[in-house]
Amino acid sequence: MKVFAGNSNRLLAEAICNYLNLPLGKATVRRFADQEIFVEIGENVRGEDVFIIQSTSFPTNDHLMELLIMIDAVRRSSARRITAVLPYFGYARQDRKPGPRTPISAKLVANLITEAGADRVLTLDLHAGQIQGFFDIPTDNLYAVPILARDVKENYNLNNVMVVSPDVGGVVRARALAKRLDCLLAIVDKRRDRPGESEVMNVIGEVSGKDCILIDDIVDSGGTLCNAAEALLKNGATSVTAYITHGVLSGGAVARVTSSMLKELVITDSIQPPTAVQSAHNIRVISTAALIGEAISRTSQEESVSSLFD
Repeated sequence: MKVFAGNSNRLLAEAICNYLNLPLGKATVRRFADQEIFVEIGENVRGEDVFIIQSTSFPTNDHLMELLIMIDAVRRSSARRITAVLPYFGYARQDRKPGPRTPISAKLVANLITEAGADRVLTLDLHAGQIQGFFDIPTDNLYAVPILARDVKENYNLNNVMVVSPDVGGVVRARALAKRLDCLLAIVDKRRDRPGESEVMNVIGEVSGKDCILIDDIVDSGGTLCNAAEALLKNGATSVTAYITHGVLSGGAVARVTSSMLKELVITDSIQPPTAVQSAHNIRVISTAALIGEAISRTSQEESVSSLFD
């Protein structure tokens, strides 16, 4: 087994390799003067089980092209099997046609990864589980809920915790966390007038006197979370903490979160956090290296991955 990484999240790749007790594979990923991407694999991979770790986060298109070119380079070097490991799968929010004459970009990206030469895909908390069906190759979708649940148990009195879904679409994810914590569930009903903006309408559930745990897969602009936190506190919640898998945090999201009523925003390292996130007083990053590393190990040894979540 050999593990390589692009430039999107080297820190996570190194942490995964530390878990696996393997060196990170030698690969050069650089750009020509016109920003064309060039990849050179620096060691023999003939007959190897190769894993390429690359989040397709900002700049999304650059990191996606790095992944595709790395897959092609390894395929042409006679690797036995290639697994694309995407801690964050960009374009996942474009998983359906929201209107006439619009693309389903998640399916297009799945086709690109497959045609580039990947034999398997390993990813974390897809925006919609059905995206697994967009791939014509085996795809394992890992869940961050066990990591998040462990962190909640370490930091909160579970007798006073209530899990909250920030919208109706996230109820399944929130219910999974609530089941692990053996606590109650509430829902924030919202109306979205324009992309990136949301208006909280109602809180379904009795949150008065509770430490509320908001859970979602992606935080981008942060507007939904901040509005939800404000609504929950107005309804009597003692505190509001958000647990999110993928901290996209684009634009002024970090400033919005730091000035909001959120007690804390907890994100994973599926996307490498920038300096602004690391210095924010109420944003904390937890590691997914052990989860992804164990999944890589089990995939290589042809063992069950789903048993990680039993």
